[in-house]
Amino acid sequence: MKDFKEKLALVPTKPGSYQMKNKEGIIIYVGKAKNLQRRLRSYFTRTVTGKTRLLVEDIDDFEYIVTSSELESLILEITLIKKYDPKYNILLKDDKSYPYIELTKEKYPRLKVVRNVKRKKDKNYLYGPYPNVHAARATVDMLNRLYPLRKCESLKKDLCLYYHIHECLGYCKKEIKEEDINQMISEITSFLKGNQSLVIKKIEEEMMLASERMNYEKAKELKEMLEDIKITLKKQKIDLNDNYNFDMMNYIENNNYLSIVIFFVRNGLLIGRKEEIIPFIDKEEELIEFLIKFYEQNPILPKELYVGEELDKNLLEEYLKIKVITPQRGKLKSLFDLAKENAQEKLNREEELVIEDEEERENALKELKDLLHLDNLHRIESFDNSHLFGTFYVGGMVVFDDFLPNKDLYRKYKISTEVKDDLSAMKEVIYRRYFKTIMEEEYKPDLIVMDGGQLQISACKEILDSLHLEIPIIGLVKDKTHRTNHIMNDQYEILNVKKDSKLFLFLSKIQEEVHRFAITYHRNIKAKGTLSSLLESVPGIGNVRKKELLKKFGSLKKMKEASIEELSEVVSEDIAVKLKEYLEEV
Repeated sequence: MKDFKEKLALVPTKPGSYQMKNKEGIIIYVGKAKNLQRRLRSYFTRTVTGKTRLLVEDIDDFEYIVTSSELESLILEITLIKKYDPKYNILLKDDKSYPYIELTKEKYPRLKVVRNVKRKKDKNYLYGPYPNVHAARATVDMLNRLYPLRKCESLKKDLCLYYHIHECLGYCKKEIKEEDINQMISEITSFLKGNQSLVIKKIEEEMMLASERMNYEKAKELKEMLEDIKITLKKQKIDLNDNYNFDMMNYIENNNYLSIVIFFVRNGLLIGRKEEIIPFIDKEEELIEFLIKFYEQNPILPKELYVGEELDKNLLEEYLKIKVITPQRGKLKSLFDLAKENAQEKLNREEELVIEDEEERENALKELKDLLHLDNLHRIESFDNSHLFGTFYVGGMVVFDDFLPNKDLYRKYKISTEVKDDLSAMKEVIYRRYFKTIMEEEYKPDLIVMDGGQLQISACKEILDSLHLEIPIIGLVKDKTHRTNHIMNDQYEILNVKKDSKLFLFLSKIQEEVHRFAITYHRNIKAKGTLSSLLESVPGIGNVRKKELLKKFGSLKKMKEASIEELSEVVSEDIAVKLKEYLEEV
């Protein structure tokens, strides 16, 4: 450990953000403090363990930025974390956004499950979050069966199956009274806000009617639906006021780990929870960082947030723009204690597995660093491509930090229609990825993992050399049965890695993930089967040109029949030629 005694003496006692750096000058941790000097001294003057010990051993230098307030320092801290994505700042293992139930504000509304709600907060009615996506889908399926809302994305020319099975009113052909639609909306929103009496009554009436008509199969389905609702209600009931709309976070700490639980309460019902175990360096700081990262992924905030008294509630209120409270007594305090019990239960259940996983990843990283003679190894990027209809390629890039997927940094690539083989496709993707690194001063990885041997490594080296970049490369070489057989470095030497080792397993997982990501991208485009989605895969055609093409031609058939001259009225001639070739393959 370096001696920072003289440098620490010059640090002011004001609020601000600090940045820890390793030997390569890379920022590995960003924090904030009310008193910069006191916080920075704490790293080097006390006994540290766990994640903090690993951080301190990695520190070669530090910098700091003084701010005028703690809120400013928090905003600066979050900004720098987003910019540098430091190694030791928390990475949420469950970083996906939670699903919501959406009721659209269209003339003929639709009900569906959505995840990306950032652009929809003010456009449609949203209910949730629902950590259990199966429960959200089951609720939507049930309501769609009970209420004949519009089911199709856009109105069809003819009445569809949903109309004939009485799950749609035939909006495409029939004149529907506005009061009928409003009545359905009123009952659905009432149910989603916690009042299930109208829906229960409706199911009971339909069940009796089906029974009277001797449609016993339908009556049985309705009876099971009714029982499911009652069981769900029983689980959600926590004896609170119907108007309660809040999140509640509590935690337990042990052995340098935090077990965190967030309860989601909407309209007096406990609709779900989030649980996670993370290693920590500074408890209060990382709990706040955890909450901010979570709400950035799930931007529809509750009216209130309940947290422990040790957290700076004023700071959270200023940042999140919601009321932040510590429960003191009564039912809310009981629920807060229950959240802590849940955190303890999760820690008891999973702590050994979490610690074992951390140790296995650390040991595998150390083994790989030693094999490749690297001083630093944190971020790994891997590439794969997949073709559409035999010729048109798409590419994918996945990012792993300390062998954990960082899905926020995954990228998809539309590849030039002139590309006809895997190596050319790979070269284009790698060039575009690392040209952007140079032009936009983006981070670069510590290691690139190629799906293949000498040919793939050579192709990657060729592109990196042309960009004057030095990034270590390894290749995962497959055998005749397409299973990973051995690992090759960028000198084309076989590395001594046992197939049953954790390192081999972690690298194989990266290979599987990038393959899954790339092939899912191309399958999704094919599976959608719509002209709009197919056009998305054509390089040179963005959203504006896509809309103009759809407006002019309207269907795939008409676009296929169009001449290059007709296509050139919307796009440039060279793109029109490529588009014509592409459409002939579809």
